[in-house]
Amino acid sequence: MIIKPTVTELLEVMENRFELVIVTAKRARQITAGSKSLTKVQEESSVTLAANEIAEGRVVKC
Repeated sequence: MIIKPTVTELLEVMENRFELVIVTAKRARQITAGSKSLTKVQEESSVTLAANEIAEGRVVKC
């Protein structure tokens, strides 16, 4: 479960919820497949790592 960053915070970076879901899922799959995390946050969940990367501006939509 994502607690921080909140969906509201993430929507400041993305245009809408649908885009947020797609970008988060794609990045989470990349992390699960072995891609190095781009954030210093220590977390087991690839979805939370992806959300933090988006909030920090390290991941952009394709």
